[in-house]
Parts: sequence; C-alpha cells; structure tokens
Amino acid sequence: MVNPSQATELFPTWDALALVGPTASGKTAVALALAQQWPVEIISVDSALVYQGMDIGTAKPTLAERASVVHHLIDIRDPAQSYSAADFARDATRLIGDIRARGKLPLLVGGTMLYVKALIDGLDDLPLANPVIRADIEEEAHDRGWPALHAQLALVDPQAAQRLPPHDSQRIARALEVWRITGKPLSSFFGATRVAGPRMGLLSLEPQHRAWLHERIEQRFDAMLEQGLLQEVKQLRSRGDLQSDLPSMRCVGYRQLWEALEAVEDGIPLATAMRLARERGIAASRQLAKRQLTWLRSMPQRQVVACDGPQVMADVQSVLAQWQT
Repeated sequence: MVNPSQATELFPTWDALALVGPTASGKTAVALALAQQWPVEIISVDSALVYQGMDIGTAKPTLAERASVVHHLIDIRDPAQSYSAADFARDATRLIGDIRARGKLPLLVGGTMLYVKALIDGLDDLPLANPVIRADIEEEAHDRGWPALHAQLALVDPQAAQRLPPHDSQRIARALEVWRITGKPLSSFFGATRVAGPRMGLLSLEPQHRAWLHERIEQRFDAMLEQGLLQEVKQLRSRGDLQSDLPSMRCVGYRQLWEALEAVEDGIPLATAMRLARERGIAASRQLAKRQLTWLRSMPQRQVVACDGPQVMADVQSVLAQWQT
C-alpha cells in the first residue's frame, strides 16, 4: 500500500476521485478493492445512505466494511429531516480538504447524480438553512398541505413554483425558506456568486447490456426482502412522525413497501400487497438506473468502465494508471 504521506501525490491533476454508476453496478465492491490498494477515505454520494435506520433498503455498507475503511456522510440525518444537493456539496468539499490534509485520497462513491453535478459545477452562494423558519414551514404544511404552500410560493417566487410540482415538499420548503430569509426569490441567487467545485477524476461503471443490470437489480431487491426490508419499513412507520411524502420515505423500496402496508390496513391480503410492491420496487429501481445513466451520458469528462465486462478491476486499474501519468 502507498504511504499515506504520498497518497495525495498519486493523482496530481485531481483533488479527489469519484466512482459513480447506476444502482447495482458494483460500485461498493470496486471501492473496497481500491481501499485495499491505497489509503483512501470514502465519501458516500448517495441521498439514501444519509438516513439513520434505513440500512437494508439502501444497501448500506456493512459495519465490517465501514470498519475496514473510513466512510463519510452515512447515517448523518434522521429520516424526518431533509438533506439537499447543496448540503452534500458543502459537506463533501469540506471533507475532501480534511482527507487530503490527512495525506489520504478522497474517494467519492455513489449514484446520486444530482449530488455529483452540484459538486462538479460548484455552488451558488445561497443563504444557510434557518431551522426556525424551516420548522414554521413544516408546521404550516402539516396543517394546510404542501399544495397550499406551493400556491403561496407562486405568489412570491412564480419562477420556482412553475418548475416544482405541488407535492415536492423538500424543494418548496427550501424556496419558501430562502424567500423568508432574504425577501428574494430563489432563482435570483443562481449564477450570481458561484463557488468552484473540486477537481475530480470521474470513473463511471456502466453496463454494456441493460439486461445484465436489470437482472442484478431484481436479485438485489429480492435479497433485500429476504433480509427484512418489510420489517425495517414497519419500524419506520411505527415511529408515527414519518410521512410517505418525506424525501427519505420516497426512496425506492421504502415507498413501495409503505404503500403495501397501507394497502394491508385497507384490507388487501399481505401476500397480494407484497407481490405488487415487489413488482413496483423492481420497476422503480430500473427506472432509477435509466435516469442515472442519462445523467452520466451528460458528463463527457467521465471515463467509462463496463461493469458487466470480464475484467472490471483490471479496466478500473487501467483508467487510474492513465490518470497517474
């Protein structure tokens, strides 16, 4: 293994390396293999892994895996809380600096492409979140519903309201929060004082054959069900403070099983509800993968490795060797 004091000199062009790709493409296995070769710390690029108590349905790295290499941005939010792309970009930028200061390589791993874009493109200098104002907005939404707050947003920031659906609670709340803090519409901050993002080598695991990925997605979803995903969702629902429209509960797998439990409460047999939840969960995972691949194709700077190829690690090593020269 490379000496930690020399690790940041391995890739002089980059501040960090990013290993991205669609769901079920094998990112975690590749990342852990690289961690055996170099002194890295992993920064999760996954909007679901931030949530505590959501382990099975997010394919969260195991405790043993997290003990073998330091992981960041996992279990940092309660499922009742929100976490935005801007939050991620700020946190990841800080962590990249901290990790490099320790002489290690920052390795970003995940498939939330909005997070990747926010980090690469840099951030608009938006006002920081205000917990008091956000709590007021959440309370209003609980009393009146998000469509009513969407209508309120249309009065003060019609541009934001036009591009947001009436039930997009996270983004409506943020747009209203910015208005109440500054008296200015959210769009007025875009592009005004943008902070440049870190330089990142972008390595993308993508399938040559979509059928290979579809089969992996189905196998993984079935494995999650066998590992107890239904019980995990039951425990989350039993808290009483979570709703199906929260960003955490809209995650693939959680949404479908939440709906299955609601159907059971309405008198649908559990077996019927679970059969439908499985079909919808697999379909939603495939749709997610399709969106992720669309995002990736809009990033021409990425280096692609076929995740369904015969020598994935050798191909990854080949790309990294090129970046070292």
